[in-house]
Amino acid sequence: MPATQYRPPPRLSPSRPGRASRHRKPTPVVPAWRSRLIRIAAGVAGAALLVALWPAAARWVARTPSLAWVDQADALGMQLAGALGVQVSEQPEVVKVGIAAAPGYRNPLRGISGLVPERIDMGVDFSGSGPIYALGDAIVTDATAAADGWPGGGWVTYQLTDGPDAGLMVYVAEDVLPTVVVGQRVTHSTVVANMFNGNDGIETGWAQPTQLGADSELPEAEAPEAGGLGFFPTAVGVNFDLLLQSLGVPAAPNFGQTASGYVPAIYPANGG
Repeated sequence: MPATQYRPPPRLSPSRPGRASRHRKPTPVVPAWRSRLIRIAAGVAGAALLVALWPAAARWVARTPSLAWVDQADALGMQLAGALGVQVSEQPEVVKVGIAAAPGYRNPLRGISGLVPERIDMGVDFSGSGPIYALGDAIVTDATAAADGWPGGGWVTYQLTDGPDAGLMVYVAEDVLPTVVVGQRVTHSTVVANMFNGNDGIETGWAQPTQLGADSELPEAEAPEAGGLGFFPTAVGVNFDLLLQSLGVPAAPNFGQTASGYVPAIYPANGG
C-alpha cells in the first residue's frame, strides 16, 4: 500500500485579511455641523435658482391656459410708465430762483440774435433779429405785415390752446414779418414771425379781441378792465414779462418799477 503523501494544512497570513473583510468598508461618520452646513448650502442654491428662473417659469405656466394675463400685465406696466413719464415731463422747470417755467411753453425769443430787453409798456419791447416762435400750442387769429399805428407795421396774434394759459391771446408787433396765416395751428416749434433790425424793435404781450371782430386785437393793457393804457410799465406788461423770465428771457430794465393798472382775473397772477 503506497504511503500517503503528507500535506500540511493551509496557513492564513495575518497580514492579508480574508475576502469578506477585504470588501467590507467602514461606514463614514459625518459630523452633525457639517451635515447641517451642506443642507443650508443646498437650500440657498435652490432658492437662487428659483429666483433666476421665476420670470420664465411664470410665463411658461401662463401659456398653458392663456397668455391674456401676461399681456394685461405688460399693458398695465406700459400705462404706468407712460403716466410717470407725463408727470415728469409736466414738472415745472426752474430757470431762475423763485420763478418756475410754465409746463408746455418754451422761450419764444430763443432764436433772436443780439436780443436786448428794452422796456415794459403795454407788452415788452426788445431789439435784435431772427425768428420768433409761438409760446406753445395755439391757433393764429391775426397776421399782417401792415398794421396801422404800429411802427414797422407787422402784427401777429395767436390764441393758446394748451398749457396753464390756454384760451389767452398773445401778440407780436412792430418790426416783424409774419410767417403764418390766420387759422393756422402752431406749436412751440413754429416760427410765427421774423424780427428784422428796424428802428423800433418788437413788442410782445397779452392781447384781447376787440368789438370789431375776432380778427382785430389790441394789447390787453388797453382794455378798461386792465385799467386802460396808464403809465409804463403796465401791470399786464409786467405780468407777461414774468412769463418770459420764467422761460429764460432776461428781465426788462424797468421791471420792478411801480406798475399802472392791474391784471384781470383771467390772467395768471405770477405770469405763468
